Amino acid sequence: MRILVTGGAIIQDNEGRILLQRRSDYGDWGLPGGGMNAGESIEETMIREVFEETGLEVSQYELYTVYSGSRMKYTYPDGNKVVFVMFIFNAKVDLEGKIAEDNRTLIYTDHNQESLKLEFKSIEEINIEDISTVQRPVFEDLKREVRTLLRT
Repeated sequence: MRILVTGGAIIQDNEGRILLQRRSDYGDWGLPGGGMNAGESIEETMIREVFEETGLEVSQYELYTVYSGSRMKYTYPDGNKVVFVMFIFNAKVDLEGKIAEDNRTLIYTDHNQESLKLEFKSIEEINIEDISTVQRPVFEDLKREVRTLLRT
């Protein structure tokens, strides 16, 4: 079983809704983010992944929480088993002119085709069943307003 270190971002619009990404690899929803490259800091990972998946440039950030432990076990469709160590940041970005007329969809053409859709949703609107299984603890904790730094 491999350990994967990832950096993800909670990006909120001016209404407090969270930016969710519908991923092309599994079709489920989650926060923008991804795996660390060798030699990167976790902050650099999060900033790079947010840009690759959303086109947004992170201007400010702070560490929100770190997830590790048994809830972070995941089996990919090809059978590979991993355990994630997820660093989640609160990130600020400039959304001026980047939200569609529906006032919910982020305007972005994803050339790497990692994102099927990028949409802002309130925490109440988010259905846990639609979230990537490895990120469900993040959203369960957001809904319950859990505020600890380290979570297992």
